[in-house]
Amino acid sequence: MANGNYIKNKTILVTGGTGSFGQAFVAKLLNEYAPRELIIFSRDEFKQSEMAKRWPSDKYPIRYFLGDIRDSERLRRAFIGVDVVVHAAALKQVPALENNPMEAVKTNIMGAQNILEAALERGVKRVVGISTDKAVSPTNLYGATKLAMEKLLIAANNYSRYRDIKFSVVRYGNVLGSRGSVIPFWCELYKNKNFELPLTDERMTRFLIDLSQGVDLVVKAIEEAGAGEIFIPKIPSATMLDLIKAFPGKVSYKVTGIRPGEKLHEALISEDEGRHTWDMGSHYVVVPEFDLNNDARSAIKHGEKMVAGFSYTSENNHSWLSQDELQKIIYSYL
Repeated sequence: MANGNYIKNKTILVTGGTGSFGQAFVAKLLNEYAPRELIIFSRDEFKQSEMAKRWPSDKYPIRYFLGDIRDSERLRRAFIGVDVVVHAAALKQVPALENNPMEAVKTNIMGAQNILEAALERGVKRVVGISTDKAVSPTNLYGATKLAMEKLLIAANNYSRYRDIKFSVVRYGNVLGSRGSVIPFWCELYKNKNFELPLTDERMTRFLIDLSQGVDLVVKAIEEAGAGEIFIPKIPSATMLDLIKAFPGKVSYKVTGIRPGEKLHEALISEDEGRHTWDMGSHYVVVPEFDLNNDARSAIKHGEKMVAGFSYTSENNHSWLSQDELQKIIYSYL
């Protein structure tokens, strides 16, 4: 776990800060790391007002900044005096983005470009982008835009010569209980006495991560990531069928078929990335294939290089959630 020394007394801005990650990140920093100020940047005024009821600005070092990452001028205004930017804002509903592709491009790609340009102009010291396993060998537009976001942030280190700034990425799998995820969806059906749950494919596997694990890794990346590095947690997998079996009572399922753009298994590290991946104990680090700003590689100095042919996918994972662990997860939502 990171010690938080770098974060202490820093001004930290979170794009998309009213989402599930943003709220967990804010709670963690306020409780444990004593930042100078937290800035919540999002376009949802209602969520900001709800968040302000929990953390009012007159009692906490927190500021609510209404804006859209598509608006470069608004970002430049928001980034004045900011030390660290955590970029979590994104459009992420796969079917909606397939039907509205340019909206995904404008937010997830052009918005990322706006962020890196504003960060360079305003003297931000650290930028950490939040990515997803769907960015690895993407089969849908959402994954493709998140891959482009990763590439933009990594390449931004080429522009940072003679400046104290590093751009890095944290990439993880499905967050337990996040908005639109399958577990809350199934639990809502179950509570309404719909005991035949829809299952796309009996073989489907997914990485599952607790939100607090994701927050901890982002804190570690802020403190430790070198320019262009991708931090990836070691997290367990589960089959979707085993998740259904974890529900209490007589629950059945109906196979509905894999949806357009959906994978049978997800990957957090492709075989090609595996050639420049280091095992850091609690997590993996994918380092860039080319030198960025002559940055010293903490991964190379302290990690263990993975063997040729290494990949990290949800079906070849060494760690799997047990039925007892899955039951505890399901029961926490019922």
